[in-house]
This record gives sequence, structure tokens and C-alpha cells, in this order.
Amino acid sequence: MRCIAVDAMGSDAAPGPEVDGAIQAVRERIAKVLLVGPEDSLQSELARRKAQGLGIELVHASEVVTMEDAAAKAFRRKRDSSIRVAARLVREGKADGLVSAGNTGAVMTTAKIVLGALEGVDRPGLAAVMPNFKGTATVVLDVGATVDCEPHNLEQFAVMGEVFYRAIFGVERPRVGLLSNGQEEHKGNDLTRQTHARLKSVSRRTLNYIGYVEGRDLLNGRVDVMVSDGFTGNVILKTSEGVAEVLASLLKETLSSTLTAKVGAVLARRALKKFKRRVDYSEYGGAPLLGVRGVSIICHGGSNANAIKNAIRVAAEFAEGKVNEKIERELAGASQSRS
Repeated sequence: MRCIAVDAMGSDAAPGPEVDGAIQAVRERIAKVLLVGPEDSLQSELARRKAQGLGIELVHASEVVTMEDAAAKAFRRKRDSSIRVAARLVREGKADGLVSAGNTGAVMTTAKIVLGALEGVDRPGLAAVMPNFKGTATVVLDVGATVDCEPHNLEQFAVMGEVFYRAIFGVERPRVGLLSNGQEEHKGNDLTRQTHARLKSVSRRTLNYIGYVEGRDLLNGRVDVMVSDGFTGNVILKTSEGVAEVLASLLKETLSSTLTAKVGAVLARRALKKFKRRVDYSEYGGAPLLGVRGVSIICHGGSNANAIKNAIRVAAEFAEGKVNEKIERELAGASQSRS
């Protein structure tokens, strides 16, 4: 069974969601868990839940990185932070991966410096998993790790995203598309056009590249892996999250507006629960930082226990599927197969 280090002090409501998520993961035998944070506080949290006998190991960290901390400054000054201690556990081989719902910039900076890059990777990519209307998932990367990209960075994102999708979702030939402002060959800017040419030249045995895709394809299921620079990817991710929040609020308001609507909501409760599960980000846990050694899963600050549990599951599956070894192998193959 894989062992995952969980930064217990990352989420907005820490350490509650992290402790509850860890307990669920251990009880469901998803992975062994190392909870990283102030030991006395975590001991009290486990005792309050009568979970001391589950075998969750506590690893003390005396400092916490807040959402207001600048990433580089936090790395330099908070050497005993829960994020940094968790990363050290991965580097030292005491854990197979780390999960954190903390400061995204701090987690990425720590992972890049402490764990280092995979062979053949110049810049890491943060891969967000988004539900789509076909009931499957679309992976979009990068969503913020590398804002300014070169064509070879996007090519590496494409290969890493394809390997991750294949390993986690069991799809043998994921469809990989490049985000642009239209599907026609003449569309895009210099970065997308140069990247498009590079991806077309990679052997189809290595990459199932379907060409340009548009923002709407993130949700309609036309593509499995959507590739973008970190700036654009982050904008499309935040826009999608905002739209989802607005739709959820409108639906709730509509279903409670009249007596007839309330009765209809009761009758449709099962269907509404099914719909909620399909669009709930917590079902996918968090976003893997692809391209670094070890496994790093970054969760939303508002993550609940279910999200933390599923992030632990993704981290364990990532390690078990030897995704990093496959990424290095596929990157080498993509370089050699360029026609």
C-alpha cells in the first residue's frame, strides 16, 4: 500500500478537512497516511474523532504557510512549514507523494525546489481535472504553474497530460487538443501555431493529437487533454469555476422560489444528487503538478474531507501507475519520433 504525506494545515478550514479526509482514506484502505503539522493539535483532532488506533502517523511541523505568504519568501523563511516537511518526506522516500490544499504558489515552489524536475522536463504543468457533459473528465494543463511558455513547454505538457490521463482514467488513446481561438489551421497566435506544428510532427503512436480545440470543448467532452499556457489555462479554469458557482446558485434559488418548485425539487432529489456528483470538483481531489519527481497533488483551499480523500487516492494511483517513469519514457520517445 502506498504512503501519502498530507499537509494538515493547508485548507481554509484546516486541519479539520485534512484529518477527516485522512481518516476516510485509511478506513477505505486507499493508502497509508502521514499527517504533517503541529503534532499536539493533530493528536487532539484524532482523539476527538476517536481515531488514534487507525495507524495514521503524525509528523511534526512547527510552521504554517498562509494564503497571504509570498511563495519564494515562505520557502526561504519557513523551513519547518508543513508543506516543506511533507515535500522532504517524499524526497527522502518516506512517502510516495504529498497532498496539500495550501498556498498553491508555495506548494509549487516547494515541489520544484525540493523534489526537482523529471528528466526531459523544462517546466512543470499543473493539471486540473474538470467534469464534462459526457459524464467523463477533461484534463486541462497548464492552469498556472508556468505562465510564460515556449512551444516545447506546451509539447511537454501534451505528453505529460496524455500519460496522466491514460494512467488515471484507463483510456488507452486519450484525445489531446491545443487550446486556440478556433479550429481552423490559420487560427491562433505565434505560440499556438508553432506548438501546433510541433505536435503534428510527433508520431501518432506516441500522441493522439486532434489539433486545435476551443474553450467550449473543455466541457463538451470532445477532448480528453486540453493543452494551454499557464496564464490562459488559469483564466479558463477560474471562469469555469465561476460559471459553475453561478449556475448552482441560480438552480438553488429557482428550486426554492415557489411551492410547486419546492415539490418538484423533492421529487427530483435523486436526480439532483446524481447531477451534483457529476459536477463536484471534490470527486477528483486535486490537481497534480506534472513534471516533478515524486507526486504532488494540489487541492482547492475550500476542499472538504471528500476532496482530500480523493486527492490521496489520486496520489496513490499516480505512484502505483508509475506515471513519472512513463512520462520520462514518452518524452524521450516523442523527441525521437519527430518526423
